[in-house]
Amino acid sequence: MSDHILEMRSITKRFPGVVALSDVSLSVSHGEIHAICGENGAGKSTLMKVLSGVYPSGTYEGEIHFNGELVRFGSINDSEAKGIVIIHQELALVPHLSIAENIFLGNEQSTFGVINWYDTNARAAELLQKVGLYENPVTPVGALGVGKQQLVEIAKALSKNVKLLILDEPTAALNDDDSEHLLGLIRGLRDEGVTCIIISHKLGEIAAVADATTVIRDGSTIETIPMRSAGETGAGERSELTRRIIKGMVGRDMDNMYPVRDARIGEEVIRIEDWNVWHPTQPGRKVVDGASLNVRAGEVVGIAGLMGAGRTELAMSVFGRSYGRDISGTVYMHGKPVSFSSVSEAISHGVAYVSEDRKRYGLNLIEDIRRNITSAALRKVAPRGWVNTHEEVAVSEGYRTSMNIKAPTVMSVVGQLSGGNQQKVVLSKWLFTEPEVLILDEPTRGIDVGAKYEIYSIINELAASGKAVIVISSELPEVLGVCDRVYTLSAGRVTGSVDVGEATQEHLMELMTMEKE
Repeated sequence: MSDHILEMRSITKRFPGVVALSDVSLSVSHGEIHAICGENGAGKSTLMKVLSGVYPSGTYEGEIHFNGELVRFGSINDSEAKGIVIIHQELALVPHLSIAENIFLGNEQSTFGVINWYDTNARAAELLQKVGLYENPVTPVGALGVGKQQLVEIAKALSKNVKLLILDEPTAALNDDDSEHLLGLIRGLRDEGVTCIIISHKLGEIAAVADATTVIRDGSTIETIPMRSAGETGAGERSELTRRIIKGMVGRDMDNMYPVRDARIGEEVIRIEDWNVWHPTQPGRKVVDGASLNVRAGEVVGIAGLMGAGRTELAMSVFGRSYGRDISGTVYMHGKPVSFSSVSEAISHGVAYVSEDRKRYGLNLIEDIRRNITSAALRKVAPRGWVNTHEEVAVSEGYRTSMNIKAPTVMSVVGQLSGGNQQKVVLSKWLFTEPEVLILDEPTRGIDVGAKYEIYSIINELAASGKAVIVISSELPEVLGVCDRVYTLSAGRVTGSVDVGEATQEHLMELMTMEKE
């Protein structure tokens, strides 16, 4: 029998116009904790979706061998039948059902089609005891905190006789105590012979619990690093392993990808102090924790952080409190405190926000360029309540020309444009509001290299005109290529502010993975 419970050989996964995985190989030994690391978009989740059958056999190239057997999964049910269970970062629980109902949902304890509730609750109680969750099985899942819900997911996996447990960012939303309990549980499962794969950005945790770590970058395998082959590692060895992982994650060439800019930075435009935001639906989960930052006229400031760090939550909550609850803190414009209790108030104070999800929040895809560009400041072309269509066309034509939007006319439907041109329409929409502060959330996501360069040039022009620009990006080379200064976020906290001239990708990654002391 092979020493490996799992071997994924030369996996290649293509989407239209994109190679998400290119010849990726992964070997996982029986009874080990195997970590998978990589930047956002590196291909980690895609690889796990291939493994679990979300992307069925035939939609990718390569082979998967499980317990020495060539397997071809057509669905998640097929992989679970073999003992492979994946727990996603966004938990798949039904809040209004009980713990027991959630554990056995789709796997009901029944006889002749009738659920045996005594057996259901009794078995659920046994599983809860095994994962260290001392709750009544009839308790609604929605009444539990995120940490306890994570344990319910693991109990659900154990009910399926799991052999390989995959956890996607298992501690991303947990506090320190819940994280330590969960990691202890994972160690215990390993000792009982359950193999675990952890996808995580918390490198300190990985160095402490993983037996091996595979680094993926840009859809390719970089290396697999033995973490504990020489026995338990000390603090110095863990630090060296962490540096090695970081180097593998961020080692990309960024020459000639970004236009040169002569920064001329003026007075402070916006300052945010002690900003706190709580999750809108998960009690007890704080997504932004005492964040403070400032941006000056003509300055491009980056916000860097890994998935779940709170970057978008910070931006949306500042922009008219369009995300979160129990928001506290102070926003200053030109040194004076201001209140943005709604999006319209934020716009009236000169703040604009370009969402990371342009198709859902930024554009009306079935409308034309003209209507999209004028939508955020419609009153400017409707002074008496009626839209002046001639003015509307003139304004949008001006932006079509200046932003180099590739479309025959402003009457072209936005949904038919390329991603880069859609992004230029979104930028035009917000520039029409004449903002002093422009927040760009993942401004180049999903667009090609040529369009990216154009967006970077637009950012330079905005800064040169005196705008205060905030760029939120998952790509560290992008942050270093377009920004003057970078704030790093980890678990909702600002962990550093670094001038780009003194920053490196490795240093930023260390700050982005800094854990709460």
